Amino acid sequence: MRQGLKTLLAACFAVAALTPHLAQAAWPEKPIRFVVPYTAGGAADALARTVATELTQRLKQSVIVENRPGAGGTIGAMAVATAPADGYTFLYDATAFAVNPSLYPKLTFSYEKDFVPISMVARIPTLLVVPANSRFNSVADLVKHAKANPGKLSYASAGNGGAAHLSGELFKQGHGLAIVHIPYRGGAPALTDLSGGMVDLMFSAVTASGPLVKAGRLKVLATAFDKRLDSMPETPTIAETGLKGFSAYEWNAIFAPVGMPPDIVKRMEAEMREVLSSPAVRERLQGQGALPAAGGAKELEDFVNAEAAKWARVIKASRITID
Repeated sequence: MRQGLKTLLAACFAVAALTPHLAQAAWPEKPIRFVVPYTAGGAADALARTVATELTQRLKQSVIVENRPGAGGTIGAMAVATAPADGYTFLYDATAFAVNPSLYPKLTFSYEKDFVPISMVARIPTLLVVPANSRFNSVADLVKHAKANPGKLSYASAGNGGAAHLSGELFKQGHGLAIVHIPYRGGAPALTDLSGGMVDLMFSAVTASGPLVKAGRLKVLATAFDKRLDSMPETPTIAETGLKGFSAYEWNAIFAPVGMPPDIVKRMEAEMREVLSSPAVRERLQGQGALPAAGGAKELEDFVNAEAAKWARVIKASRITID
């Protein structure tokens, strides 16, 4: 009898020990949420849906994109930071992830402490564009005129603290220029006024400004990317025009709330590596103007730290504040 009881207890302990592993191995058992902290129809939203579609096929579970816009991306980020770290809620964020800690010092959550990196997704090159009929045909033309006429030129952005705004400030600081910033409520109205000559220049993601360049409504002077674009091989980088090391582009990446089981984190990282290696996915991303970005959790962590430090310096030097 005693021997039988010992055998039964040993079997129970063995099953109990295996249970967590079996539960994690079964992941995912229900739909997964990708929270995008921006409006539907934007670049981040479109890229997230491309990735979600491929992950749905690979994981045999629906990966649902949920838009939670507002407050520069902080509302959606907070929703993920406070969500259960059970492997079913992820943050699909963009450049703001590295910028917001400096713009919003009084947040009730921490971008650094409340998230773990999963995977880079894409880099979206930025163009320095001017109206099609602009007097400027090169960065040198623009810089020369701006230095001779301080405060006379203006540049548009999609809003205070956004990628276009910070790119413009980095450019101004690098050349020592006085150019007036005109913030708009979104990239579309900013580009509309730029096309009409209401403002003089703008740093804009190629996903938004590229079609207007092709249509002859805008003229591109340079790319703010770290290399020339295959789609615009004749267009120099800003670094080539005099600001060595200049790089200002948008990017997308996936994060998880801190505390998510390591096995799930590693599984999602591995799945994303496969997704971004898919020729079909790469083609779809490139078709949207994005460049698939290689890099797992460690590479993403290092990248975000470097981006956060760079933009913190720009924000401090320009005294940028968000009301």
